[in-house]
Amino acid sequence: MSRKKVITSAFSNLYTDQRIEKVCQTLHENGYEVDLIGNNWGGAGKMERPYQFSRILLVSKTLKTAYFEFNWKLYRELYGKVKENKNIILHANDLDALLPNYLISKKYKIPLVFDSHEIFSEMPAVQGKMSQKLWRYLQDKIVPNIKFMITASGSYGKWFQNKYGIKPIIVQNAPRKIDFDIEIPNNQPKTVLYQGAINPFRGIDKAILAMHHLENAIFKIAGDGPRKKEYEDLVIKENLQSKVQFLGKLLPEDLRKITITADLGMSIEENGGESYFYSLPNKVLDCIQARVPLIMANLPEMLNIKNQFDVGEIIENHQPENIASVIQKVLDKGRKNYQNELEKAADILCWENEEVKLLEVFEKASQR
Repeated sequence: MSRKKVITSAFSNLYTDQRIEKVCQTLHENGYEVDLIGNNWGGAGKMERPYQFSRILLVSKTLKTAYFEFNWKLYRELYGKVKENKNIILHANDLDALLPNYLISKKYKIPLVFDSHEIFSEMPAVQGKMSQKLWRYLQDKIVPNIKFMITASGSYGKWFQNKYGIKPIIVQNAPRKIDFDIEIPNNQPKTVLYQGAINPFRGIDKAILAMHHLENAIFKIAGDGPRKKEYEDLVIKENLQSKVQFLGKLLPEDLRKITITADLGMSIEENGGESYFYSLPNKVLDCIQARVPLIMANLPEMLNIKNQFDVGEIIENHQPENIASVIQKVLDKGRKNYQNELEKAADILCWENEEVKLLEVFEKASQR
């Protein structure tokens, strides 16, 4: 069935962005012609996709100027594409790609779907900076006028509704369903896994220190980010090289192979502002789909998961001794003893259920 063309854009090198990949794949499989636009900030790893994609080349040396450069170049790119074909839907991912999409949408009266992966203006990286005022200004001016909006957690949805009177559709960033018939490995030592960006307020440094209080366990950190060097130095300073491994940034398919072998996953984000406080981290849903139990932070979305499914334990605070105690509790219980609850959660918290809501939004946008 022939549908409208969807131009998806994001300030992303697209290489490891699983949400954008899943959204574009779903749209492509359901008859939409997809044109994905990212950029080369942070590298431009080789990709293969069954739909059209491109990366805007940035020459900026700082992230601040890269945002301005990307938005200007994205506007010109969208302008050229829309002049050729107005039978399209614009799809902006996060606030840092929204302005050019909004301007083109207004100018040519074409539908715009806004996907807010987080509360961008309240992220730790912008807090207390002049740029936060700019992002808040853009958000305040544009978001109340958005007709089609999705976001990644129920708490995010309530935040946007309370602030702007807009009711986003919740499309959680759940992975595709895994038919789980893999024998659970008997790891020795036991494997504790953190996967995701190595950023502040993720609890990674506290988890490293927690390894002093654990025996027969190794902490694997899969990902990259601005705090990686600091945490590598912390491991050396604390003489924990035998207990902590950095695996680096992995392709999604390679990361899944690691996740499925872990004894325990970790999502112990700290309250680094409203964006973190109300988040449902991808790693929680990834571990559930891999049938790996978790230790999780005492934050609303993770408490909500725990209240529905006994897939792990909640930490009361970020003291290393407390983190170690909760890790030990899950390891002592054993991965096999969480399987029934993980199976129930995995059956519900999967992309196959989320994409139904996504397609409803794009169907409504198509009819405008």
